[in-house]
Amino acid sequence: MQLSPTLAWLVDAAADCLGADRLLAELGAHLVADGVPLAAGSLTLEVPHPLIAKRTWLWRAENGRVIEALGFAPGGLAPDPPSDAGRRWLRDIARGEVHEDVVGRPDGPSLGWIGPRPFTAGEIEQLRQAARFAATPLAVLAARATLRATLDAYLGKRSAERVLAAPLRRDLGETIQAALLYADLRNFTRLSDTNPPADVIAALDAWFDRIAGAVPAFGGEVLKFIGDGVLAIFPVVEASPRQACEAALRAASAARAGMAHLNEERRSRGLPPLSFGAALHLGEMLWGNIGAANRLDFTAIGPAVNLASRLEGLCKPLGQTVLVSGALAAETDTPLVALGQHPLRGIAAPCEVFALPEKQAPMS
Repeated sequence: MQLSPTLAWLVDAAADCLGADRLLAELGAHLVADGVPLAAGSLTLEVPHPLIAKRTWLWRAENGRVIEALGFAPGGLAPDPPSDAGRRWLRDIARGEVHEDVVGRPDGPSLGWIGPRPFTAGEIEQLRQAARFAATPLAVLAARATLRATLDAYLGKRSAERVLAAPLRRDLGETIQAALLYADLRNFTRLSDTNPPADVIAALDAWFDRIAGAVPAFGGEVLKFIGDGVLAIFPVVEASPRQACEAALRAASAARAGMAHLNEERRSRGLPPLSFGAALHLGEMLWGNIGAANRLDFTAIGPAVNLASRLEGLCKPLGQTVLVSGALAAETDTPLVALGQHPLRGIAAPCEVFALPEKQAPMS
């Protein structure tokens, strides 16, 4: 069977593209080289993501550039845009008719093209053949995207990269230095005992939105949800812990401001406010796989993690929302309130403890 250069590329090499954006750009370039007059193209994929329902890539023939548009899932960050975003964009580029093909199954990816003039019957057949042959490489890319999106959602971006780059063995890990944030919702047992499960889940989700939402905004990563608690890390880069420590303080301050707004909303609905405690510490930890021989968990363990957890337990008796260890306090110029040395359960030496002032405005 004699294949055109475009179809041969789709069979032999398209699955090696690093992403859907590159596949679209290279497919468009191959079609142009095969004589199809293209002004622009689009590729739309559904993705497994907590917030994003669809990703659409848009390619322009004149410069080869690809941009991306996102369609948010119901309940995401923004209302769903129309599903024909790619089609509408193509119509703004040229006056020709948009040609679209659904690849593979009826709800599969869609490829759209537009030219400087209407396509001939022969050109439409070329585009249809390209869509048929694109099914396999797009399925490969979709599988990769599904794996990556799933790992990102459950592990976080950095941890997902580490898992994908290393063998699945429990004896693999590395020692890293990071600022840690450990936070816990107070009175969760009473909340669980006195409210319907749906209300408890709603409260937990709102709490996690504030605390876990603040972490990536300042370059950190949520490593674990532990019941109603959160463990997040801000890895030290280039052997300079100051930036990581400042980022952790900003995240804690932003989370506190977010919880204040949430509690105003809850009071307006006749619901009790939610209180929490958070502890920040700087230290080394083992970052990697632990678990059984055939069931692994990717996490951080070590004395620094234990200290952060124990320090958070002092928030309630000391009447503070955010406590900071002496190790982290030494790496920041942020004004803190010294609370002296305190023993921590299971920690050999007392810990120098500081507090983030309760009246401080959120840091920008």
